[in-house]
Amino acid sequence: MASVSGQIALAASPERVWKQVTDPRQLVRWWPKVVRVELDGDGAFTEVLTTDKGRDLRADFVIAESHPPHRWRFVQELDETPFAAVLRESQTTVELRPGGSGTNLSITLQRKPRGLGRLGGPMMRRAAKAQLNQALNRLGEIHGTFD
Repeated sequence: MASVSGQIALAASPERVWKQVTDPRQLVRWWPKVVRVELDGDGAFTEVLTTDKGRDLRADFVIAESHPPHRWRFVQELDETPFAAVLRESQTTVELRPGGSGTNLSITLQRKPRGLGRLGGPMMRRAAKAQLNQALNRLGEIHGTFD
């Protein structure tokens, strides 16, 4: 399984950070390549992503776990999607802890490759790490950071 994690110390309260990172509509502001989010009730959402070639691609997610204001996990629905050819499983976990005068935030991306996608594990891990770093940097720009 390709799993990558990253963390950042944000200069905002856990409640403020929680409110942003667990609102799927806010993903447009901080998650790379997301151009629109469509809600499907309280427990599911669809990201509309733009590829490097400018095409739109839809990715459906179900919120699998929510423990305010500490842990939020969402799982991508892969069946009958273009992602199913290369992924058996895809989930994102966000964890928050109070820290000093702000919030310590960590995000873990877990991607389990399928079929020939297993051969691209190192490339998948590098791409996930780059995506994660962009997201953390954007959250740092929004909330400020501290050491």
